[in-house]
Order: sequence, then structure tokens, then C-alpha cells
Amino acid sequence: MRKLFASIVLLAPFVCGAADTTVDSARRLFEREWQWQLRQQPEFATAIGEHRFDALLSDTTLAARAAAIEHTREVLAEIRQLDRAELEGQDRLSYDLFIAQRERMLAANAFTAFDPQPLSGVDGLHVRLPRLVAAMPFTSELEYRNYLARLAALPAHVDGLVEQLRAGMTAGWTVPKTVMAPVPAALHTLHEEIAAGALFAPFLRIPATIEPEARERLLVDGISALANSAQALHRLEEFVRTEYLPAARETIGASSLPGGADWYAFLVRHATTTRLTPAQVHAIGLREVARLRAEMAALVPRTGFRGNLEQFLVFARTDRRLFFPNQEALLARYRKALARASARLPRVVATVPEAGIAVKPMSMDGAGQPLAYYEGGSDSRSAALVVNVSQPGARPVWQVDSVALHEALPGHHLQVARARALGPQLPAFRRHAWYQAFGEGWATYAEGLGPELGFFNDPFSHFGQLNEEMLRAARLVVDTGIHTLGWSRKGAIDYLNTHTANPPPDNEAEVDRIIAQPAQALGYKIGQLRIAALRERAATLLGRRFDLRRFHDAVLGGGALPLDELQRQVERWIAAEQEAAKAVNTAKAASPAPAPSSSRKE
Repeated sequence: MRKLFASIVLLAPFVCGAADTTVDSARRLFEREWQWQLRQQPEFATAIGEHRFDALLSDTTLAARAAAIEHTREVLAEIRQLDRAELEGQDRLSYDLFIAQRERMLAANAFTAFDPQPLSGVDGLHVRLPRLVAAMPFTSELEYRNYLARLAALPAHVDGLVEQLRAGMTAGWTVPKTVMAPVPAALHTLHEEIAAGALFAPFLRIPATIEPEARERLLVDGISALANSAQALHRLEEFVRTEYLPAARETIGASSLPGGADWYAFLVRHATTTRLTPAQVHAIGLREVARLRAEMAALVPRTGFRGNLEQFLVFARTDRRLFFPNQEALLARYRKALARASARLPRVVATVPEAGIAVKPMSMDGAGQPLAYYEGGSDSRSAALVVNVSQPGARPVWQVDSVALHEALPGHHLQVARARALGPQLPAFRRHAWYQAFGEGWATYAEGLGPELGFFNDPFSHFGQLNEEMLRAARLVVDTGIHTLGWSRKGAIDYLNTHTANPPPDNEAEVDRIIAQPAQALGYKIGQLRIAALRERAATLLGRRFDLRRFHDAVLGGGALPLDELQRQVERWIAAEQEAAKAVNTAKAASPAPAPSSSRKE
């Protein structure tokens, strides 16, 4: 009997399945939470090419936010039951990053139980909805029905936004009036011109592969759905115009909010993934502005311009010969820059992503929007460098090369495509992770790779690169100046006009973005500086063995990471390169010397 019992015990794992290891449990939890996130944030799912939730919009109510926070607490308690010591390598790092992300969510919620930034002139439903539609596939009747269902969800989504905004009004956490003022007009344009805009565009190009009767039904249903959507957008417009704007605060700095100084310090740590204080960031910005100003002044004579830097900045932002005559010329220049960078990409990386990238015009009104932005690809569409083609006469030619390098190759597209191609070796939440200091830091660093790719031989193009870097440095000064030092909007605009050649309207939009999104702009320069410092350290320690292409692969090879973790990853790579060099040298020393050749003639 005892032998029979022992046999049953030994056979149990094979009959019932082996007990889960800590690795199995962690990976299953990562995947489960990834699926939960996609359901809760269907707009994000669409943006990354996961179209199972295209019929949904996120629940914007206060109750949904509270439920998400409670869910986060439960998940944290669950993962902390796993023994971290039993995890190794990437599994342990995933464990740490998973916890850190959720701890940040809870820390943010400790400041406000509502969304403190649901809507502004630079971001919100009026900006994101047209982009969301542009990211959806429209090849079948089912995909059109998904869009109709998403439009049907818009009124509830708007109600949730109003609830969030009202909660902020009650708590004294309103968005500054100066950056909320453009919102009613933007919403008005979106719903009044709905039949001619991005929201109706899919119904104007229903593919012929769909049956004629179905096409007619989709068109009729689309007109009805968009009429209801227009009503919801109009309702949001009226709320902002008549209730929110009169209550919006006149101040622009985050420090003027209740507990705002602590909130801003938290945002700085989050945006930079460092322990830097606002004062330290401000000081870094001042140093970088001074350094770059000297480089720009030294470059001016190479352009043939006779005058000092201040005069050249005025010339660069006003001389009509330096601007595009039309949209076609603007797009053609971007396509030329992208083709050149793509052809020469193997000069700077050993691993080139298979995913392609196209250039396309922005489908919405470009007023107040960036010069360009990166749109990730999916199985149903190519990644794209989306260009703001409004007012081409206000777009300097010298700006294009740096923007293309930043937004496409070797910037955002290379980084994002590399991360998503990492496959099962990393959980999905890491393949699609986004850390501002890493993503924007890499893209800003990538602009500086122009010389290795054959760019910036033209002094005006080189000036454009220095000007873009100057903007990133000036952001450190202006952001911290506004949100901790009491800078005025005019003072911030004047600072950018003094130190950059950007057209004044662009600098006004830049300052409004900084007001509306405290600390968001800090990651660009802080991340760039860290990556550049790691490159210098690797080159110093490895000497002749340093390979720039392999260094870049080491930076990108673990997906997006906080900067301190990136540093540890690069340090491990440096150590591995040093060990490999030692092994080669040891092998050479151990190999027998070749026999001396005989001088005796046969």
C-alpha cells in the first residue's frame, strides 16, 4: 500500500500538470494585465494595431477611475506574493518594472482622484479623436460597424470628461484659462465641419469589395451616427465655453495649485525617470543653452551670413527663401530625408527593423499641432511620419532633416519597431512600454547622428539641428521657470524667441504646450544627455573595441526603460565587451608561435 501511495505521488505531476513556477505565474499575470489594459484603454489598443476593441471608447467616469485604482492595488498585492528571488534576468526586470508602473499610478492618484489634465488647447478629444479614426482599419463591413459602435459610445465618453472637469473645478484644480481658451473653437470646428472632416472621411471611401446594399446602409448609418456625435461634441463645447472657462484659473504654473509644488516635483521625476529636482533641471537647461548658443554663433559664418547670431536668428525665421512654397514641396523634402536616412541606417545600427515607414500629411487642421509626429504601424497599416502641411510658407526648410531623423529614422520608428520585434522574450507590456526620457531622449539623441548618416553638410541644415537641440535645452529652463519660478507666458515666449530661430507662432504654441502639460517636455534633453554620456563612457572604456552600431543595439535591445535601468543595461554590455576582448587576448597568448621560416634554399 505504501509503495502504491508513493507511486501515485510520483506520477501526480505528469497526470495533473506540473505546479506553476514563479516564472510561469509572473508571465501569466503580465499577460492577463496586458489584456485588461487593452480593454480599459481601447484607444491605446487601436493605436498599437490591436483592433479587437475598436468598437469601444474608454470609460472616463470618476467611478471607472476609482475602480481602476482599486484594481491596481489588488494586482500589486498579487504580484508581491511572488518571490522575486526566484526570478532572473529579464523576468526579474519585468517584475520590477511592472510594480514600479503601478506604484506611479497610485502616487499620481494620491494628488487627485480625478484626471487633472483631461482637456486643453494642445491635447484632448478634439485632437485625439481624428487621430484615432486615422488609426482604424476600414476594409470590411465589420470594421465599419466597429466605428459606428465607437461613435455611439462618444456621448458617454463626453459625459465622463465633463464629470472629470467638474471634479477639478470643485477641488480648485482647473486648467489654466490661457490654454483652455482655444478648446471651444476647436470643438466647434470639429462638429460643425464634421461632414468635411476626418470623422466622416471613412464613409467617403467605402471599398467596392463591400456589397452595394451594405455600402448604402453604412453610409446612412454613418450620417446618423455622426449627427449624434456632433451633438455630443457641441454639448462639450458649450460646457467648456459657459461653465469651465469662467472658472478656469488665471495662473499658469503648476505650483499655484493646491499641493502643486509637490505634484510638479513628482511629474519631473516621472518625466525624466530620475531623482532630479526642478531646480537641478533648470540649472542643466541653463548650461545647455549657453553651450549651444556658442556653437550656433560659431556656425553662422559658414552660412555666408554677415552678422551676429541675434541677426541670423531673425534672418532664419523671416527670409522667404528659407521656407516652402507649397505642401508638395514640404512633403517631398521629408520623403527625400527619410529615404536617405533609411538607406544609410546600417551605418549606425547593426539590427535594422523590417517594418517600413511612409510619409503622409496630417489629416486634421494643423493649427496648434506639432510640425510632425510619429504614427506607429500595425499588421493593417504602415508606420508613418505624419507631417503638418498647414501653412507650408511658415515651415523652414532647415527644420526638416532634424525632424525626420527624430520622428522616423533613426529616431522613434527605429526605437519602436525594434521594441515591438523583440517577440516573446519580453512581455507585451514591455514591448509597448513608453518612458518619456527614453523614447524622446533617444529620438533627440538620434538627431545628432545626422553626420554619421550623411546629413548636416549644408550649414543651414546643421543650424536646424542645433536649433532643435536648443529648443530641447530651452524647454528645461522654460518648463521649470513657469511651474516653479513664476515665469509669465510672455516671459517664456520671449526666452524662446531670444534663443531659437523658430517662428514666433511656433514658440507661442510651445509655451502653451508646456503650460498645459507640466514636465512633459523635460524628457527629451535629459534622456539625450544620459544616452550621450553612456556612449562617451563606453567609448572610453572600450577604446578601439568600441563599435557605435553595437552600442546602439545595446541601448535599444531591451525595449524602453527608465534611465537608471538603461544605464545598468549598458554597463552590462560594456562588461561583456571587455570580457570578450580578454578572451580574445588570452586565446592569442595561448596559441603557439609560428615556426620561423627557413632561409636555406633547396
